[in-house]
Amino acid sequence: MNVASVPSAPPSWRELLGPEHAGAAIVLAVGVLVGAVNIYLAASLLPTVVADIGGAGFYAWNMTVYLVAMVIATMLVSRVLARWGGVGAYLAGFGVFLVGSLACAVSPVMAMLLAGRGLQGLGAGLLSGLGFAAVRSALPQRLWTRGNALMSAMYGVGNFAGPALGGVFAQFGGWRPAFVLMAVIAAVCALLVPRVLPRGERGGVRAPVPVVSLLLVTAATAAVSLAGVLPGPLPMAAGVVVALLLVAAFVAHERRSEVRVFPRTTYQAGSPLKWVYLTLALLAFGVAVESFVPLFGQRLGGLPPVAAGFFGAAISLGWSGTQLISSSVIKEGTIRRLRVAGPLLLAAGFLAQGLLQREDAPGWLVLVWVPVLIVAGAGVGLAYPHLAVAVMSSTRDPEEGGRAAAAIATVTSLSIAFGTAVAGVLVNLGGASMLDSARYMLFGFALICAIGALTARAADRADHPADHRADRTADHVKETS
Repeated sequence: MNVASVPSAPPSWRELLGPEHAGAAIVLAVGVLVGAVNIYLAASLLPTVVADIGGAGFYAWNMTVYLVAMVIATMLVSRVLARWGGVGAYLAGFGVFLVGSLACAVSPVMAMLLAGRGLQGLGAGLLSGLGFAAVRSALPQRLWTRGNALMSAMYGVGNFAGPALGGVFAQFGGWRPAFVLMAVIAAVCALLVPRVLPRGERGGVRAPVPVVSLLLVTAATAAVSLAGVLPGPLPMAAGVVVALLLVAAFVAHERRSEVRVFPRTTYQAGSPLKWVYLTLALLAFGVAVESFVPLFGQRLGGLPPVAAGFFGAAISLGWSGTQLISSSVIKEGTIRRLRVAGPLLLAAGFLAQGLLQREDAPGWLVLVWVPVLIVAGAGVGLAYPHLAVAVMSSTRDPEEGGRAAAAIATVTSLSIAFGTAVAGVLVNLGGASMLDSARYMLFGFALICAIGALTARAADRADHPADHRADRTADHVKETS
């Protein structure tokens, strides 16, 4: 999958954030960050919002509408880029997000708030997808790994900052200013876009929209988002099964159609790209554990809500910090090992965390949870930026390369939605026992995320078949000698 030679030494962060590239890097990163922050910002604000404008019956729809809109928008990124170029696409993304944030800020009723959340999701999805797609055009190839590490780190930072920021505003009863702040950030970034980003070439204006693919993946996202809030494990499990069937239908349609979301390479026999996407999906899937760590911290560890919320951000802290370091790796053999080790470390962290759960856990044991969760998150950070670069390097065709890169955000958003719903199902299996709920979820996620090592290994075999044949021949010679 590597289409260019590997540099002899890793580029420094100073080069990425130096005068030549800093403006572009910051705008790309903030675009991804605002989308990630808003996934959880509204969740922290909603109790205050409902007390003010009502609409408790539509509580869960705030997350569903946002995630569905976000996934739809990530699937349209390559077409928006082709039509309006890099600057125009970013202005559209920040503009839609700004309008949605202001609509949320002035909402007198829940219906308007939901409409605003939908616009926010569309803008956030565009910005998230553009962040990965624009790395190819805004940065030189030697900085792709660093750029991808910065982009994906923003998901981790957003998962930390969203609940914290929402909690601060909710503490003082000021939910509307939180959305105004998001609008101001979007406006400032929009002003910077023409100054720091290349306009990009326009082309493919008449490229058709993959309507069937959009409908199928939208229905799958809606099904899995609703599954996470349905009462009882059986309805939740049914929702997840329906979502998986819709995803299977999406893949089947994409394989046959000429109008698709993912690049054609994904579906070609022997291509490693599908295995790379699956590995990315399983890593992002594991991040959903964060949604329930605060609950376990309060119920099993006796933590106050604020402290439990920060415990929930430990996975994101490990993810963000580790990938800033792992992006320095340039040796191909080491990169291969990191791609396999990442899912295994993530799974091992969840397994250890499950074994550490206790009723009325003592303070020292609760403190041990933090480094264990950070280690779990480090598994994501080890592999994620290198997998993202593998996606970007999968083709020399600029249009297909942009589509492949934009799909990273689609895979990530969809996987987090799936992970949250599956986590809800596993937690409900514990019934009245919070200890059983914690163990079901953590052990279940350990098993699922460990599959990522197999998909990473499959990607490696597909990418370097000759190497593996040589290894097998060498092993055979050793055995017979």
